[in-house]
Amino acid sequence: MANVYTGVIGYGYWGPNIVRNFFNTPDCIVQFVADARPERLAALNKVFPSVKGVRDADDIINNKDIDAVIIATPVFSHFALAKRALLQGKHVMIEKPMTSSVAEADELINLATQKGLTLMVDHTFLYTGAVQKMKELITTEVIGTPRYFDSTRINLGLFQPDVNVLWDLAPHDISILTFLINDLPVSINATGISHTRNNIENIAYMTVNYDSDFIAHFNCSWTSPVKVRQTLIGGDKKMIVYNDLEPSEKVRVYDTGYHHHTDEDKTKIMVDYRTGDVYLPKLSSHEALSGVAKDFIQSIINKKDPVANALLGKKVVQILEASQESIKNNGREAKIK
Repeated sequence: MANVYTGVIGYGYWGPNIVRNFFNTPDCIVQFVADARPERLAALNKVFPSVKGVRDADDIINNKDIDAVIIATPVFSHFALAKRALLQGKHVMIEKPMTSSVAEADELINLATQKGLTLMVDHTFLYTGAVQKMKELITTEVIGTPRYFDSTRINLGLFQPDVNVLWDLAPHDISILTFLINDLPVSINATGISHTRNNIENIAYMTVNYDSDFIAHFNCSWTSPVKVRQTLIGGDKKMIVYNDLEPSEKVRVYDTGYHHHTDEDKTKIMVDYRTGDVYLPKLSSHEALSGVAKDFIQSIINKKDPVANALLGKKVVQILEASQESIKNNGREAKIK
C-alpha cells in the first residue's frame, strides 16, 4: 500500500487538529471531511482547500476509494459510525472514549479482528514525551514497584449534556494508568454529585482497586476555581510528579521514599523516611497528535498493533462503565466485567 486514503468524520473542537496532523503525515492523504454544519465545512475549506467537505458521514463510509476513517464525533455516535465503517472494510480510529459500553467495544473489536482491520482509539496522551518517559521510568524500575497512582483533573469547565465528568475528563488519565501499569484492576468505587439536577455528575471521585497492593484514585470536576492537571505515581524506590500544565518540566522524579518495620512487640509500625534529590528527565517535544496519526497509518501499512489499540480502549471503557454503576449505587463496589 503506497498511500492510505482517509476521511475524517466530525470537524468540531478536535477535528481541525486531527485533519492538520493527518494532512501532514507521510503515506496519508486526507480526501474528505464530513460535518453536517455548513459553517464548519466553510472553515475547513479556508484552511484545507484540497480536502473535500461533505455533509453526510456515509459519503465517506461508502466511498470505495477510502481506506481509513477517523471518527471525531460525540461518544454516543461512535459505535454506529465505527460499525458501518468496519463493515465497509475501512480501518478505523475513534476519538476517546471508544464507545458508550463494553458490549459495544467488544462488538467492534470482534468485527475488526474478523476483517483483519486496524481499530485504534485516539488516546493522545500516550504519545506525549511525558507519558512515554514515565513508561520508561517504570519499565526500567527506576521508581521500583509502583504502589499508587493519584490523578487530579479539575477546572471550571464545560458541562456536558450527555456524559458525566468522569466520562468527559477521566479517559485521559485512565488511558495513562492502563498504559503504565501492568496490573489488572478488579473493581471500582466511585461517588459523585450533580449540581444541575439533571443526574449528570459534575464532580466525581473514583478509586480503582487491584488484587495487589497497588491502588489508583481520580478526582474530576467541572466546577473548580483553578485548573489542575496533576498525577502522582509512587514507587517503593522513587516517586513521580507529572504536571501537564508545566510548559517544559512536566515530569519530576523524587528520590523520596520510606521504609517501615515493626518494633519488638509487633504492635507499633516504625517508619523511616528518605528525602533525596529531584531529577528532571529530558522529554521529547514532538506534538502528540502527530504521533497518533503516524502510528495509525503505519499500523495499517505494516499490519501491526498501534500503541493506543482497541484492547486498551476497551479497558478504559470497562473502568468508566463500572464507575457509572458504582456512582448510581452510592459508591458501592462495582466489579469490572
